[in-house]
Amino acid sequence: MIDGPELVDRLLNKLDAQVPFPATTTPALSAELRRRSPNQPLPRRCPVTRVDYAGDEGGILCGIDFGIANAEKAHFVSITHLTFGRCVPLYQEIEAYRKRRIKRLRRLQGAPSP
Repeated sequence: MIDGPELVDRLLNKLDAQVPFPATTTPALSAELRRRSPNQPLPRRCPVTRVDYAGDEGGILCGIDFGIANAEKAHFVSITHLTFGRCVPLYQEIEAYRKRRIKRLRRLQGAPSP
């Protein structure tokens, strides 16, 4: 099991109460989004407008909004592919979840931890 169910439930409830909150896409996610939507300029900074849980396989998902009125696609990404400023009220809890999940995923995949 990657995520602790009680931990995820508590964090999801707290995150849901904070929506919308600011996030920044990681460089890898930004590159993938540009590849998939080459005709749309997508800024790296965006608000998280929805949170959900995709089970152990997907973890906490964030719906992000780039402010494009006629967007071709909705964007839901793992919270591990976003970064958050220290001004976000749940910054420490989000970072603890992200680091724990990434570490456990690497361990399951047999990759060395950084």
